This record gives sequence, C-alpha cells and structure tokens, in this order.
Amino acid sequence: MRQQLVYDLPTRIFHWLFSGLFLVAFLVAKLVDDESSAFSYHMLAGLTLSFVVILRIPWGFFGTRYARFSAFALNPRDLLAYFKGILSGSRKLWVGPNPASSWAAILMMVLALCLGITGFLMTSGINKSFEDFHEFLAYGFLFLALTHIAGIVLHTIRHKDLIGPSMIHGKKACASANQAITSARPAFGVLMIGLVVVFGLNLFNNYDSQHRSLQFFGSTLQLTKNEDSEKEKAGDKEGAENSRGKTHELKDADGDKD
Repeated sequence: MRQQLVYDLPTRIFHWLFSGLFLVAFLVAKLVDDESSAFSYHMLAGLTLSFVVILRIPWGFFGTRYARFSAFALNPRDLLAYFKGILSGSRKLWVGPNPASSWAAILMMVLALCLGITGFLMTSGINKSFEDFHEFLAYGFLFLALTHIAGIVLHTIRHKDLIGPSMIHGKKACASANQAITSARPAFGVLMIGLVVVFGLNLFNNYDSQHRSLQFFGSTLQLTKNEDSEKEKAGDKEGAENSRGKTHELKDADGDKD
C-alpha cells in the first residue's frame, strides 16, 4: 500500500525537540556533578523544553488534521479497547495517534510544563521546596517515555505497522488518499525552529556563567542546586549535635554534683 502524508513538519520537529531536550536535561542532572558549571545546562534545556511545549499548544488547535488535539484518541474506552486488541490480535489501525500514543503525548506535555514550573520556582528563589517533587515528575516522564517506546515496538510487532518512522517522514501506509493531509506546512516548521533558536540564543546571552545565573523575563534564576536547602540541613544537623552535646554536659555536671 502506498504511504500517505499524515504528520506535518512542525509536529515532527516538535517530537524530536521534545524528546532530545528532555534527554539532555535528564542526563545532565544524573551524570554531571551539581558543583560543575555544566550542571546549569540541565536548567537551560528544561526551560527550552517548556518553551517548545508552549509552541505546540496553539498548533494543537490550528495545525493540520492529525496535529490537532481533537484528533487524539483520549476516550478511556478507546484506550481499553486498544490494549484488548493487542492481546486479542485485533488488526484495527489508527491513521492519527493511537489511544496509547495520545495519552502518552498529553501526559508528557503536562509533565514537561510542570517540570518547567517547579524548576522555575526552585531557581528563582520563590519556593525552593519542590526539589523532591521535581525529581518525581522527571522520573514519571522517563517512565512514560520508556513505556511509549515499548508500546511502539509492541504495536509494530503485533500489527505489522511501522509507526516509528512516521515521525521522520510523516507518512503512514494505513492512510488512504482521502485521509492524508495536503501539505507538510514546511514554512511553519521553519518558523518553529527559528523561534526555538531565538529563545535559546536569548537564554545564552542572558546567562552569566561566572555566577551561574540567568536573567529570565525580569527574574534572576540561580542555575545551581538548592544550596540553601543543603546549608539548612547541615545547620539543623550541627544544631542537633550541639544540643546533644550540651545535654551530655549538663548530665555530667549533675553527676559531679551528686
């Protein structure tokens, strides 16, 4: 069967920027020492990831047919039927995002925005108590991403439907001519790349590598791990040890008096 164009260029560009930026942010956070200046790239990649999601939102309403959120199969019954179909050997194919991919995409976009918000709150000094929650969100995102990849592999094996490459060339064999989109909207793809490049250059120009700080829309973000929290923990520990020491001294003094 001849393949038909289903996914436009902006959707495919978003997919790879979204995946790549999360991977960079996660790997930097886990592999780079937080004392290193390179650790700041975790925050810079996270901010850019949030920006890419913000660009995707209007495209989800005004983009081509299968880029719109209305094309996502988000009915829970469809999701249940999809998983039952995998087990039963159903051959039903989806031209647009299948139910599992639809849910994974929406949840990962929500998690990316939540990661951006909690990261901003932590680095701006507004509220530095979100570190554990931020890390929980990151692992939730990773779990969904790995599950999504496993689902693509399972779908390909079960349905003999190569959906992975569709995010490269934008085409699917299960689509008929009347289901295909008429244009990949390359101009909007170029515009998306341009906006991301401008945003990234703006971050770079406003980043002070010496102090590891970023001027971001009127706020100063400290792109380091929450040092104040560590100092507070160390201070609490030292205070507790001093308190125990004083208690022992009082007991020894009382013992001498007796």
